[in-house]
Amino acid sequence: MPEHDWRANVIDHVRGLIEEAVPDVVEENKWKKASQPDGVPVWSKDGMICTGETYKEKVTLTFAKGAALDDPAGLFNAGFGGNTRRAIEIREGEQLDEQAFKDLVRAAVEQNAA
Repeated sequence: MPEHDWRANVIDHVRGLIEEAVPDVVEENKWKKASQPDGVPVWSKDGMICTGETYKEKVTLTFAKGAALDDPAGLFNAGFGGNTRRAIEIREGEQLDEQAFKDLVRAAVEQNAA
């Protein structure tokens, strides 16, 4: 992925929203491989909140316990095949509902702490 294409901008934006929602969040880069030489950002507090994976046509934000979270704004649009994870896929030019996303991040932290 080029240094700062649209996908990197989405990850940077999401990072800021997560930090606003959970100021003491921990971010690590995991699972380095040829297609993700810098690894995948993983945000955690009392357990994994979500990951931010970049693909050619989308950025996927996968919530580790997404199936257990209320999503009144309908942000989850992928990952419905399993019984645990849910994901938000963002394509170039799409906007994320910032407040609803921060609410979802806070709910994930609450779920981890429960």
